Parts: sequence; structure tokens; C-alpha cells
Amino acid sequence: MGTFSIWHWLVVLLVILLLFGSGKISGLMGDLAKGIKSFKQNIKEDEKPETATAEQKPAGSLAGPEAQATARTGETTSAPRG
Repeated sequence: MGTFSIWHWLVVLLVILLLFGSGKISGLMGDLAKGIKSFKQNIKEDEKPETATAEQKPAGSLAGPEAQATARTGETTSAPRG
């Protein structure tokens, strides 16, 4: 009882075709396809720069924990203690 039969769907399809016309529906589907193609192309373009920047070293100037500790004490880690 909760589902529609094939006749219900045919009547709905007929009403939609009468309201919008077959030309308008095919135009809408064409616009939808163009939008999807454009979206996919933009996604591919966005992925290319990410892979190129991932291979480069970060340009930050923050030092690691060792460099911060030696900066406070004034010692260098490369000189042997003795």
C-alpha cells in the first residue's frame, strides 16, 4: 500500500512532460552534465598544485625543540662537551 505502481509513475511523468516540455527537460539535463564536467575539471586542477607543494620543504621559521633549548642556554649541539 505504501508503494506506487507503474501507472502512478507514468501519470507523474506525463504531467512533468506537459508542464515543462521535452525540450526544456533535455536542456536542463545538458546544463547539468556541463556543470558536472566543469566540477570534475576544477577538482583535478586543485589536486595538481597540492602534490607539487607537498614535495617542497615548508618555508616556516620555527625551530625545533633542540634549537629552542640551545638558544636559551647559548650552547650549540654540534660542539663536543668535554
